[in-house]
This record gives sequence, C-alpha cells and structure tokens, in this order.
Amino acid sequence: MSGIVPVVLCGGSGTRLWPRSRADRPKPFIPLLGDRTLYQATLDRCKDRTLFDAPIVVVGEKHLEFALPQSNDVAPDARFIVEPMGRNTAPAIALAAHALSPDAIMLVCPSDHFIADLAAFRSAVTVAADLAREDYLVSFGIEPTAPETGYGYLRRGDALPGGHSIHSFVEKPDFETACKFLAAGDYAWNGGIFAFRAGFFLAELERHRPALAAATAAAFQKANRASGHIRPDEPTFAGIKGESVDYAVMENTDRAAMVDVAMGWSDIGNWDALMSKRSSDENGNVVCGPGETIGSTGVMIDSDGPHVTVIGATDLVVIVDGDDVLVTARDAVQRVGEASRCRKQ
Repeated sequence: MSGIVPVVLCGGSGTRLWPRSRADRPKPFIPLLGDRTLYQATLDRCKDRTLFDAPIVVVGEKHLEFALPQSNDVAPDARFIVEPMGRNTAPAIALAAHALSPDAIMLVCPSDHFIADLAAFRSAVTVAADLAREDYLVSFGIEPTAPETGYGYLRRGDALPGGHSIHSFVEKPDFETACKFLAAGDYAWNGGIFAFRAGFFLAELERHRPALAAATAAAFQKANRASGHIRPDEPTFAGIKGESVDYAVMENTDRAAMVDVAMGWSDIGNWDALMSKRSSDENGNVVCGPGETIGSTGVMIDSDGPHVTVIGATDLVVIVDGDDVLVTARDAVQRVGEASRCRKQ
C-alpha cells in the first residue's frame, strides 16, 4: 500500500464543449481524444498499484451511470461517493477525506484533464506526496507555455524540498497581465490538482470553514451505504453552501505549497484547446467524422452525422451533434457557453 489515494472528481455543467458535451453528458465521459474518455484516462494514469492505492471517485447521482461502467476495465477496485447534488470541490474533497484514514495522502484529480507526459506526472506526485506528509497542502503548478487568460495562476514563494511555498493565488488575468506573468518567470498555472494528508485537510477546512466542515461531516456520517456506494445524506448535503477548495482552504491556509511540473497538461477547456491536442493536416486543419476542408487553414470539423465541407475559411470551428450545429471563430470559443444556455431556453 502506497498511501497515495487518487480522488477523482467528476461532474461539470457540460457547457464549454457544447454541443458535444452537455449537462447530462459532460466532458469527462465522452471520447474526445481517441476511444477512451478523459475520465478513463485519469483512472489509467493512476493504475500503478505500487504507487497508488485504489481510487475514490466522487460523482453526482445523475452521472453515476457513466462513471461505473467506464471504470470497470480501468479501475475495478474504485470506490464511489455519490453526491445527491453538486456543491463544488471543497465539500467533494472533504467527503473523500472522511472515507480515508487521517494519514492517507489524497491526490485530487479532476476527471477531465489531459496529461501527455505520464513520467513527469508521476514524478510530481511523488514529490507532492512527500510535502503532503509534512502537512503542506500542495497544488500542482503547471509550467505556462502561453499568456493564458482562462487559468488562475500561482506565484512561487520560498523554496521547499522539491517545491515552493505559494506566495499568492491570482485570479484569471487579462491578456496584458498574463504576458507580464509569463515574462516574470515566477508564476505557474493553477492546474487544480492537489495533494494533502486527509486528516490535515479536514483540520484546515474546520479552521477556515467550520460550518462547511461540520455539515460535510454530518452528511458523511449519515450516508446511505446499502448499495455499496457512499451516498451522503441528501437533506444535510443540500444545506451546504458550495465553495471551491481554492477559496475555502488553499487561499487561507499558511501551509500552501506548490510543485512545478511540465507534463503537457490541458484542462481541455474549450474547442480550441481540444483542437490543439488532435492531429492536424499540413494547413492546421482537423477533421473528425465526415467532412473536408478546401483552401482553408486552422479549421476544425467534428461531425457525428452530416458531411461538412468548409471552403476558404480561416480559424473556424464547426461542430455537429445530432440536431445541433455550432459554428464559431476559434478566438470566440470561450463564448460557447452562451450558446449552450440559449439553446436550453
């Protein structure tokens, strides 16, 4: 037993990769890069039982039907905590911490991230786990490759064995500020991957968010376990004020640390990010499903049915899913969520 337990967080609103991803079929559970889903890839990264213990998957009730069968061939030993409704990452992580021994090292992994370099990932996990055993709450700082405005940033503080303290957390910046961060060299993207000792995380949660900590503990203690899964008590859990782990704990603790890692990471947060991970032709075009480009550059076509032809276009994304069609400029993909919301009305 390694004592490192992957805690895989599932869910999402399904808006950023609409129309392929939807609230009832969110991004982690659909095959976007090859035959496997991002959720399966997350479990697969943590399948080495000499490094990792059996994972805990925290998933919403409405998405359990996807998570269970997709985990069977990758992590049949996974345990499931089934949330009756979403309450953000702090309560979800706290539920998993209650299911573990206080000294277990939690490796919190979102289920919808892409990581190209598995060796770099596992090396960072080992370093982060060592810091977590010293009661640091560790974030993975992703080496920035561009002045991204869609990510939060971590600013490095004092050196620690294998990492640094976190000087400050920075919200998603504008482009000019992101360029300054990149030039400064002491900022990293906040990848949303964490490592900490379960008992210490719960202690810090109680210190900084006592009401949330108490409600989560009560929901876990009164959970229904009859199905073999842990289902927190619904009335108690419904009363929890949802909050991210960054806001609830990481930005308040005096034990925040970071481990820098370059591992080909992406949160596949929009169609342009997904396009960058797919194979393209000599003109930068990507075609998945029936389609073709003529005299075009930087175009992505992704169709599940109708044949799509794009002629003479530049930097365009065309997605067809059933009866829904999305056409957007690549520099406007951050607005796809607006289309998703309009479609529901």
